[in-house]
Amino acid sequence: MTEEKTNLPRMRTIREIAKLGILSENCLRQMQKQGKLPCMFVGVKCLVNLDKLIDQLNNLGGEQL
Repeated sequence: MTEEKTNLPRMRTIREIAKLGILSENCLRQMQKQGKLPCMFVGVKCLVNLDKLIDQLNNLGGEQL
């Protein structure tokens, strides 16, 4: 039997990402309201795909959040 390693996304709450110092909690919540945050809701909790957020920030190229 072989084991396959799957690349599961690193999902974090807005508060957890804010604690990393990438962006403030307020900025992340504004992005979520504008539909610019790569996230999904599980119940009432917003989970952000950390890898996609980092890629999105790296590829901004002068675009305003």
